[in-house]
Amino acid sequence: MSDLFSKVGIDLGVVVLLLIVLIIVMMIMTVSMSLRLSRLNQKYRSFMKGKDAQSLEKLFHQRFKEIDKLNKQNELTKKNLADLKKIQGMTLNKYGIVKYDAFDDVGGKMSFALAMLDKENTGFILNAIHSRDNCFLYLKEIVKGESYIMLSTEEIDALRQAITMNSIDLM
Repeated sequence: MSDLFSKVGIDLGVVVLLLIVLIIVMMIMTVSMSLRLSRLNQKYRSFMKGKDAQSLEKLFHQRFKEIDKLNKQNELTKKNLADLKKIQGMTLNKYGIVKYDAFDDVGGKMSFALAMLDKENTGFILNAIHSRDNCFLYLKEIVKGESYIMLSTEEIDALRQAITMNSIDLM
C-alpha cells in the first residue's frame, strides 16, 4: 500500500493526518446532530405529554374554532374600516386660519377667518370680526374650493391654507 502512495508522490503521514482530521470533523457533526435530535425528542415528549389522540384532536378542533372566530372578527373589522373611510371622506378635516386686526383701533389680532373643508374642498369659512364693543360672526359656504359670496383677503388666505393642507386618509 505504501508503494502505491510513494508512486503517486503522496506521503503516508499526510494521508493519516487528513484521515484523523476527517474523523474529528465527523465526530463533531455526529455530536451536533445528536444534540439536535435530543432537543427535538424533548420537544416532542413535551408536546405529547399527557395527550392522547382524542385530546389532541379536541385541541386542534378548538384552535380551528378560534381561527374561524378571528377570521370573522377580521372581516367585521375590515367592514367597519370601510364604513369609517366613507364617513371620514365627509368630515371637515382640512383647515386654515388667519388671525388679523379688523380695525386700526383694536389690536391683538382678535379677529380671525377659519376655513373648514372636507377632502372635496367643500365646507365653510367662519369669519369672526372683533371690535371694541362687539364680535360679529359671518359664515360663508364653500363648494369645491369656490364661494358664491365675495371673500375678504383674510378669508382667501384661510381658504388657500385649507385647500393646500393634505387630507387625513385612513390607510
